[in-house]
Amino acid sequence: MMDFPVSGVETYWWLPILVSFGISCFSSIGGVSGAFLLLPFQISVLGFTGPAVSPTNLVFSIVAIPSGVYRYWRERRMVWPLAWMTIVGTLPGVFIGAVIRVRYLPDPTSFKPFAAIVLLYIGGRLAFDFLSGSRAAVPVKSGAFSVQPRLFNLKRIEYEFEGSLYSASSGGILALSFVVGIVGGTYGIGGGAIIAPFFVSVFGLPVYTVAGATLLGTFVTSIAGVGFYVFLDTFYAQAGTAVMPDWLLGGMFGIGGVFGMYVGARLQRFVSARVIKATLATLLLFVAVRYLAPLF
Repeated sequence: MMDFPVSGVETYWWLPILVSFGISCFSSIGGVSGAFLLLPFQISVLGFTGPAVSPTNLVFSIVAIPSGVYRYWRERRMVWPLAWMTIVGTLPGVFIGAVIRVRYLPDPTSFKPFAAIVLLYIGGRLAFDFLSGSRAAVPVKSGAFSVQPRLFNLKRIEYEFEGSLYSASSGGILALSFVVGIVGGTYGIGGGAIIAPFFVSVFGLPVYTVAGATLLGTFVTSIAGVGFYVFLDTFYAQAGTAVMPDWLLGGMFGIGGVFGMYVGARLQRFVSARVIKATLATLLLFVAVRYLAPLF
């Protein structure tokens, strides 16, 4: 058994690594880091319920995500304009979300319903998209499995993928990213798990092209989020509310995530997008219902 003094968690040393590997390997196929599933594991299994669990989750993202981003960049599936717009919109929201978490949702009894609503929304969105069908619903195996940028300005983003042209409103991406940043900063995720389904189901972008951009956005906003939580700790620690991340626990989660992200990014082109959405939706809705059940 291994003790993590900051969080008060006591568990087997290999468990965080193994769990984060499995979660990251699967979730990165859909363009998300897996932090949205890792946080329920920390709360419900490890008993880590204080505000510090949110920045600890962000530490996991910081350590784990670069390997997945590297893989998508190497395969030329990184839509850079989409990534930059996501980052610019999300960053201010993350700071607001951190303040909300520390000031208004420090108690696990009040945070769990919030977490359940976030998970319920993400799972519901994926389930709806799965049931309604979408483009790029089957794995793509041709040689031209790369993105070709066509247009990037303050009005629109356009790029070509597999012979089709895809576009999205720049203003819409910025507005959505800001709201996602608030929710993600509160929950302890960079926001990729929320924004990726939006890109796929609302903007009609193929999941194979948004994955790299949302992971990169999550990485950058996670760094900013952790920094802001550390800053807030100087004000709240004296009042008895610890918001400093558990660096050791987050780092061990990140180690498993590094390998999981890389493997997931490598496998994505061979997995049906519908299978990805259906399985993610099932997991999210299950956790959300468990968190909401005590209220009824």
